[in-house]
Amino acid sequence: MPKARRPFILALFAVATAVLGCGLPAAAQSWPQRPVKFLVTLGPGSGVDIGTRLLGERLSARWGQPVVVENRPGGDGIVAITSFLGAHDDHVLLAAPTSSFTAHPYLHENLPYKQSDLLPIARVSNTIITISVPVSLKLASFADVVAMARAQPGTLNWAGVTGALDFTFAGFLQAKGLNMSKVPYRNPVEAANDLAEGRVQVYEGAYAIARPQIEAGRIKPIMLTNSVRAPMLPDVPTAAEAGFPELTMDGLVGFFGPPGMPLELRDRIAQDVRAVTDSSVESRLLATGQIVNIGGPSEFVAAIDQQRARLAEVAKDLGIKPSQ
Repeated sequence: MPKARRPFILALFAVATAVLGCGLPAAAQSWPQRPVKFLVTLGPGSGVDIGTRLLGERLSARWGQPVVVENRPGGDGIVAITSFLGAHDDHVLLAAPTSSFTAHPYLHENLPYKQSDLLPIARVSNTIITISVPVSLKLASFADVVAMARAQPGTLNWAGVTGALDFTFAGFLQAKGLNMSKVPYRNPVEAANDLAEGRVQVYEGAYAIARPQIEAGRIKPIMLTNSVRAPMLPDVPTAAEAGFPELTMDGLVGFFGPPGMPLELRDRIAQDVRAVTDSSVESRLLATGQIVNIGGPSEFVAAIDQQRARLAEVAKDLGIKPSQ
């Protein structure tokens, strides 16, 4: 090799080595380099909002960067999702219950995003989902609700939250040939209040929303859609235990990253979430009707895939084809 070219070749080799050395693990180690923002699909005071703010305070201390939580409710979660993806920024993350989007392909014809755009980072918690009835109806079980609906077709009303849970419940009613009318609510608290007054006969939604009326003795939780019983409702059976496994739906809540976020970085963030989730966080989340259930990207993906598979079965029964 001519001596004149040797310094150039060595310099080029040094640059290439440096570039290769700056791999994804190193990038993961150096993140975050500036403030981190969590966009929340629901409003202030919701379970995902409370949990994100609790963890955000601790993550800020761990990361040495400010963590901002911004609520973007509306549009069945699409407002927050489009803002999150439109940022094109790996320092802007999404905090959401998966029920905010897993049913979107069956509920919206033209989605402004692909579900594959949402990269799972960390499963944080499972929201406790109750199926409740007015105490005045004197119903002891969900089987009693089914029997009543069958005996009085078209006379019972039900309410819930738009998304995967409502979609699953509507599919159950059709599969069983039950005629019940859905009453839409923008604010689920109003649904719980109307349930207490007997204007609605069945409500499926977050325990945190129904809790004030449950504690007041006006409504009764008769079943959980969760796969395990809740510590705060030890006598309330799960859907599977009650004989209705098709209504099993865990309220998955977690954090998501934008397209292109490396798996190593998602793993690192998930490890940080696990590290800051102490007993204080667990007890405060439990008070809001959430059970801490930390999981990394692969665990979160598996849980979401299971939920999507269940929704695909419901859609098939309903004769609904996904938009994507």
